[in-house]
Amino acid sequence: MLYSAFLLGLIGSFHCIGMCGPIAFVLPVDRNNVLKRIWQTILYHSGRLLTYSLLGLLFGLFGRGLFVAGFQQRLSILIGIIFILSVIIPTAWLNSFTLTKPLYKVIGIVKKHLGLQLKKKSNNAIFLIGFFNGFLPCGLVYAALWGAISMATAPLGALYMFLFGLGTLPMMTLAIYLGNFLTATLRAKIQKAIPVFVVIMGLLFILRGLALGIPYLSPSDAKLSIQKNAKPCVAPQK
Repeated sequence: MLYSAFLLGLIGSFHCIGMCGPIAFVLPVDRNNVLKRIWQTILYHSGRLLTYSLLGLLFGLFGRGLFVAGFQQRLSILIGIIFILSVIIPTAWLNSFTLTKPLYKVIGIVKKHLGLQLKKKSNNAIFLIGFFNGFLPCGLVYAALWGAISMATAPLGALYMFLFGLGTLPMMTLAIYLGNFLTATLRAKIQKAIPVFVVIMGLLFILRGLALGIPYLSPSDAKLSIQKNAKPCVAPQK
């Protein structure tokens, strides 16, 4: 499932070009100094990866609580269904709910701070641009966060989101160096392929929850295997 995080980021980064690309296009990196531009690009990505990892840590901790409560397998099936529904249900319909209004207020604050940092050219500002960039609304990030919940531990949740962020690096780096290099036709074709991949990921999560006894893909009892590997702390006998 950790491999799926990297693949989701890699394939989904074509979508990121349309959503976060404009920020990468105007990133205040030094265009005249190659070494400085490389360092500033690393800072920008470090900020994004930090945000994704922190979010993964938080959502992985939430998943840990559900795991302890015994909902791990059902949770994996539910997350798989959510992945598939996210492709079927129109975003406009979800935005019609009033529950999303507090989220948009937070996003407004993030955008305000992001705009302030874009006016600066310091290394700290570029790191903060990446940090705030990671909080911007994105359907693929939300999908990855559901994956982080299914990891059932805070460290694995953070690792899941970190790998997702790593997958976005190649395309986002090209956006910084080359600008909007994708043609409208190519972007449209890729956008059609992304929902197919999200559905495949949803099916993988459902298979994992069904516990069919398929090694790595659908283990028979993930919870039992963890309990068997956990060695009790016993005081040594004299």
